[in-house]
Amino acid sequence: MGKHQIMSVPKEARRTSDWDMFATWVGANANNGTWFIGGVIAACGFAVAMKVLVLSSAVSYLFLSLIGYIGYKTGVSTMELSRASFGIRGSFLPSIVNVTQFIGWTAVNTFIAATSVSYLLHDLLSWPVYGKPGGAKGLVCGILVMSILHIISIASGQRSVQLIERIGIVLVFVFMIWESVVVFKTVPFSHIVSWQVPHKDLLATGAAVDAVAAFNLAWVTAGADFTRFTSKKRAATLIPFAGALFGVVWFAFIGLVSTISIAITSGVYDANNSDPSTIASRLGLGVVALLVIIITSMTANAVNLMAAGSAISNIFSGLKLKHSLWIAAIFATFVTFIPMVIGSFLDAFTAFLDYVGMVLGPIISVIIIDFYFRRHRRYDVSALSETNGKYWYRNGVNYAAFISWSVGVALFFALRQVDFLMETIGATFLTMILSGMLYYGLMVFKDKKGKC
Repeated sequence: MGKHQIMSVPKEARRTSDWDMFATWVGANANNGTWFIGGVIAACGFAVAMKVLVLSSAVSYLFLSLIGYIGYKTGVSTMELSRASFGIRGSFLPSIVNVTQFIGWTAVNTFIAATSVSYLLHDLLSWPVYGKPGGAKGLVCGILVMSILHIISIASGQRSVQLIERIGIVLVFVFMIWESVVVFKTVPFSHIVSWQVPHKDLLATGAAVDAVAAFNLAWVTAGADFTRFTSKKRAATLIPFAGALFGVVWFAFIGLVSTISIAITSGVYDANNSDPSTIASRLGLGVVALLVIIITSMTANAVNLMAAGSAISNIFSGLKLKHSLWIAAIFATFVTFIPMVIGSFLDAFTAFLDYVGMVLGPIISVIIIDFYFRRHRRYDVSALSETNGKYWYRNGVNYAAFISWSVGVALFFALRQVDFLMETIGATFLTMILSGMLYYGLMVFKDKKGKC
């Protein structure tokens, strides 16, 4: 037995209920980032945007169910599970990717919530809002406030996350019903459906598919982190799929129609107007709406930080999860300032989506192919921490997984240059299929050579 210890949650110690799991995954997507992605894909027009949203999300969350089942079967987090396919040391690669992307998502939600704090300080203290001269003061204050709230929220670990989700999900439902009523009172639904995107702003269908896929696949690598705490197969597969899909479709739909409604009333389409604080302000929803936006950031970031913390713990196996969560929260605070340096949140957001789609798809494919097709749904959990055991491969690294991942990243770049794909299905899912097939082929070759 080596020093690469993991913790498998035994079934008798699992306390997460169906409702907790549903609330976790609705809450994960019922947030500011989902609202913003709805506004971004509004550039496809309402009908195309809705098709892309539902189909791309549904495909993405099939992978969430598949990863969720592995967590249920083994009681192990996703990044610790990646040891079986990437090798015990090789799992540091997906872990590092997971740390960066979940810290990035925490920063995205924090920045949007901090913008709400900026609007709140404008209403209460007459501070200028962000984007106006002197508005940076309110945004910086908002980032610091949100970061402190995140650290407080994760102080008690998993049970704290569940408490935040239970409270937050109720507020989310109330707020979204309220917002929906206000939006459709402002602009008739028929006008939203018939709105035509200005040609210069038109977003290609495949590009929208990739954006939505990147947004949703980010949650897939957190799947087992939560399903390992449930004792029911349904709670690990069907409920995460239903909760995540429901949350993303509903919240992105509101972001979509709100952004289009502002484009209709103002005569100008601007994806930056999909920022929830801007929409709440323009719709006259007031202080309560801004407070709910802040709370929804906490519900989403509770999941983000838990996933980032689990990945850090896989890299530094002697580090307690609570300390990993604090490290993730502190790093996220610094990352949140990046859009201020770049000068555009939208530019930073779209670049981040490209990064997520590029690096995550091949990782997910390798893990799924390994468990379902290579290992026939059986992992030896005890061997996941054994030096020179069955998941050690060569010096702790499975180079077949690394090659498949590297080729997948290169394929993503190449396929994004194909106009036909960018006008139709995008590059993400095709990259996942091809990198998964490559991994399976390389492992079959290794078996024949007797090297694994």
